[in-house]
Amino acid sequence: MSHHAELQLACTPGIGATLGSRLIEHFGSAETALAAGERAWRELGVPRAACAALAAADNARLDETRRWLDAADHHFITRDHRHYPNALAELEPAPPWLYALGDTELLNYPAIAIVGSRNPSPAGLEAAREFGFALASAGLVVVSGLARGIDAAAHEGALAADGMTIAVCGTGLDRVYPAMNKDLAERIAGNGLLLSEFGLGTEPTRGNFPRRNRIIAGLCSATLVVEAARASGSLITARLASAAGREVFALPGSIHNPLARGCHQLIRDGAKLVETTEHILEDIAGVLDGYRSHGAQVSDREAEHAATDRPPAAENDDHATLLAALGHGPARVDDLVARTGWSADAVSSTLLILELEGRVHAGPGGAYTRTAS
Repeated sequence: MSHHAELQLACTPGIGATLGSRLIEHFGSAETALAAGERAWRELGVPRAACAALAAADNARLDETRRWLDAADHHFITRDHRHYPNALAELEPAPPWLYALGDTELLNYPAIAIVGSRNPSPAGLEAAREFGFALASAGLVVVSGLARGIDAAAHEGALAADGMTIAVCGTGLDRVYPAMNKDLAERIAGNGLLLSEFGLGTEPTRGNFPRRNRIIAGLCSATLVVEAARASGSLITARLASAAGREVFALPGSIHNPLARGCHQLIRDGAKLVETTEHILEDIAGVLDGYRSHGAQVSDREAEHAATDRPPAAENDDHATLLAALGHGPARVDDLVARTGWSADAVSSTLLILELEGRVHAGPGGAYTRTAS
C-alpha cells in the first residue's frame, strides 16, 4: 500500500477518514482509488466537490503536510504502519490513517479511556486526577480527548504519575482546542502522544467530536466515565465502547448531583459501578499480563502516598467542616446545607470526595453517615 498515495488522498479537500476508507476498500488501495477517475468516484457516491478536488490534485495541502511530517516525532500512520493500533484495526470501518505527534509505540500498550463533563464539580475533577494517576501508575495508558474538565484532569493525573497518556483530538494537530489546554497539549506531546484522524487545518466543528470519541473508545480496553449529564458526549463514547465490545465503568455520585445522572444511567444500562482503581484493574487484569506487572497492585492509597509532592487539596478544610457538621448520626444533603450554610452543590461535591476517600457512606434515603475509622 502506497504511503504517498494515502497521504495524497488524506490531503484532498472533502476526503476525510470515512470517505477515504470507502475509497480504499472499494478500489483495493489508495493508489488505485486516486487513478480511478471521476466517473468511478461518482458511481461510488463521492460528492461532486470532492470529485473535483481529487481530479485537480492540488498539491499545496500535501506539501504543507509533508513539511509538518519532516519535524521530529510527527507521524502519518497508515494501516500497514508497524505502530498502527491493533485495537483500532478491529473497528468497522477501521480508520485508514492517523496523524500523530509524540511516541507512537503507546498505540499498542494497554489503555483505558477516562472521560466526562467539560464542566465538572470539584469532586469530579479530583476523582479524574486520582484515577488518571493511579491507572497510569498501574501501567495503563490513560486516553482522553483533551477537552477542559474531566479530560484535562485525567491527562494531568497521568502526567503527574510520570505515566503514559494519549490525547485524541477533534482538530488537526497543527492547532489545539480548547486553546486553554495549549500547555497541556505540549506536555502530552513531549511525554505521551497527540492523535487525530483529521488533517492539518481542520477546525473544531461539532461533527468532529463523535468521530474523535469513536477513536477514544476503540483504542482502549475499557472506558471510565467520571461525571456526565444525561445528554453528554461522554455517554456517546461509553456506548461506542460497549458496541465495540469494550468494558464500560461508571463512577457513581450523589443523587442530587445532575452530573452524576449520566453515570447512573450507564450503570442501569449495564456499565460496571466502580469506586476504586482496584475494581477496574481486577476486571481488566488480562490486558496487563506481561506488561508492568509490578504496577498492577498499585492501590488508590498507594498512589496517593506516591503523590506526596503534590500540594494538599484546597478542599481539606472544607472536608473537616463538613465532617464536623455531619457529626456521628445520619444526615441528608438538606440537613448539611442548613448546618453549614453552603449550597447543595457544594455539599454534594464535598460528600462525593469524602465518599471516594471512604470517610462517609451513603445510606438509604440519601442519608450520609461517617464510616468507622
